[in-house]
Amino acid sequence: MQQRGVTVWFTGLSGAGKTTISQAVAEQLRSLDCKLEILDGDIVRQNLTKGLGFSKEDRDENIRRIGFVSHLLTRNGVIVLVSAISPYRAVREEVKARIGDFVEVFVNAPLAVCEDRDVKGLYKKARSGEIANFTGISDPYEPPSDPTIECRTDLESHEESVTKVLNTLKEMGYLG
Repeated sequence: MQQRGVTVWFTGLSGAGKTTISQAVAEQLRSLDCKLEILDGDIVRQNLTKGLGFSKEDRDENIRRIGFVSHLLTRNGVIVLVSAISPYRAVREEVKARIGDFVEVFVNAPLAVCEDRDVKGLYKKARSGEIANFTGISDPYEPPSDPTIECRTDLESHEESVTKVLNTLKEMGYLG
């Protein structure tokens, strides 16, 4: 399988399905012998951006750092799958401009659906005031104005979402 470097950026609320879809896309790409890397927001926060909080400034810095690593990998022919809430549109656009080869995937599910899926109990903690600056509750999420792909995880199957992403990568010439 021939490939070109690209960053596939999965954005959406906690519980929308970003990690689930990106892991399934990664599995399919690995089966095609693609060079890829996954940058999951939770894992990145434990390693690359440890020490950053959840203020707007810290969230923006977190996304910029993920974007920098994504840019380096993308320009070296790697498919980078980023799964991060990345709540603010302006910094996503900034990262997109820096990287160039960028596919924005809006993993969209209503807040109520995300809360129902919340196995970690984070939404409940946010609603009770135990967690401050929680995206979708006490902090905003700014949906993409024109995403490359929108996966409505409350209306389509997991397989349909994965297929959308893979087909788009093929159509855009990132997989040949």
